[in-house]
Amino acid sequence: METKSYDTLVQRTAPDFKAEALIGEEFKSISLGDFKGKWVCLFFYPLDFTFVCPTEITAFNDAHKAFREANCEVIGCSVDSKFSHLAWAKTPRKEGGLGKLTIPLLADITKKIARDYGVLINDAVALRGLFIINPKGVVQYSVVHDLGIGRNVEETVRVLKALQEVEKTGEVCPANWAPGKKTMKPDPEKSKEYFQGA
Repeated sequence: METKSYDTLVQRTAPDFKAEALIGEEFKSISLGDFKGKWVCLFFYPLDFTFVCPTEITAFNDAHKAFREANCEVIGCSVDSKFSHLAWAKTPRKEGGLGKLTIPLLADITKKIARDYGVLINDAVALRGLFIINPKGVVQYSVVHDLGIGRNVEETVRVLKALQEVEKTGEVCPANWAPGKKTMKPDPEKSKEYFQGA
């Protein structure tokens, strides 16, 4: 059986973008370059006015402070227009809307951003893709999955902090690592320090 090889963005420069975004109740053009020197969590969702999507967007928005404390900006993106984003943000959460947001929502109506990040399907909507980009503009983490399930925002924060720990210390994070837990030295002998204390 023939298998297909897929390119990954991990360890590569993140594709730049410039698009109109809804921020609060205002429109503003933003680009990836605006966030140079910061970590960026860019997440794609399929469509406005759907079902799983508002639960994710509001969860990321509610965790915005935790991301900012970790020097990370969160940006949502879909193929909808900025006007659709605004109408959805003006819809109360109890009615399936977003309510007031502090994170930007990109309007990728040309579908170029979703295409550049490899998440566009059937030339129609984006899969649930999530990319963590470091302050140098390099993709450090990528996860893409099907449409029917929402992401775990706490896990995204954990992964962000693990990536930052590796960058800061040069050590690596074992399975289920969380801030405050032991890291490992990436060395055949020195790594035994971790296993002996496990």
